[in-house]
Amino acid sequence: MQFKRLSIPEVIVITPPKYSDSRGFFSETYNQNSMKKMGIDAPFVQDNQSLSRKKGVVRGLHCQISPYIQGKLVRCPKGAIWDVAVDARSGSPTYGQWVAAEISEENWSQIWIPPGFLHGFVTLTENTEVQYKCTSFYDKSSERAVIWNCPRLNIPWPVFKEEAILSEKDLLSPSFDQVKDWFVFHG
Repeated sequence: MQFKRLSIPEVIVITPPKYSDSRGFFSETYNQNSMKKMGIDAPFVQDNQSLSRKKGVVRGLHCQISPYIQGKLVRCPKGAIWDVAVDARSGSPTYGQWVAAEISEENWSQIWIPPGFLHGFVTLTENTEVQYKCTSFYDKSSERAVIWNCPRLNIPWPVFKEEAILSEKDLLSPSFDQVKDWFVFHG
């Protein structure tokens, strides 16, 4: 597996090897020992999968607060997404900063979104499937969100506001300025 730390070093793009032949391919998409060597040592307790039928579907920016804070290992086995992580840890030197990476069936990469980060993505193709492993169970009362195109964050999403397809919940999410002590940085 190849590991690449982004400019916020806790967020890591992971590219598993893919072995192809005339029958198809084989890939080990998760290896606990390899992940542990990179500092990803959280138990995964839940797997999720989504299908977005249209290009331009925006999901996020989401997180869960204590006691159900989640880290996520995100992959895109079909289609392509532009995936975003925003540091929401109060006291962090990168608080309010974001990083992004294209995750797709073509590049076969994954992205580790650590606990304490907002997460979101936009689909770059139709019929995009996203799978992710979570370090904590889903809990509706712990769920929080920030509006995807918050001016404070200034994320250059690869979709125009008029073309973005969002859930009603995501359309009504507050700005990043509403994030007050959701997470604390433990340097």
